[in-house]
Amino acid sequence: MSNSAIKHMTPSEALNLHREALRRLCHSYGFARPCVFGSVLTHTDTEDSDLDLLVESQAGTTLFTLAGLEQDAQELTGVRVSVLTPGFLSPKFRDRVMRQAEPL
Repeated sequence: MSNSAIKHMTPSEALNLHREALRRLCHSYGFARPCVFGSVLTHTDTEDSDLDLLVESQAGTTLFTLAGLEQDAQELTGVRVSVLTPGFLSPKFRDRVMRQAEPL
């Protein structure tokens, strides 16, 4: 996403505005239970933060699938979005993220 496309809002503000559409977008990519994690949940996000989404990898999920969802989610919300699967999380904090993640 180009800097000119980024709106001046926090990821939590963008999520509040676009939660349902973002949920539908995730479903259109085949992810039934997307979750949010990170600074949005701890109320420490700023305009420089990413909106962190956690999705369960499905049969046929590729890096192109994840990158496509990330790009479309950024265009929808106007903020940077990071889309990860549990397997992409560092083992050092995977369990904590999995416990704290909340449904989108």
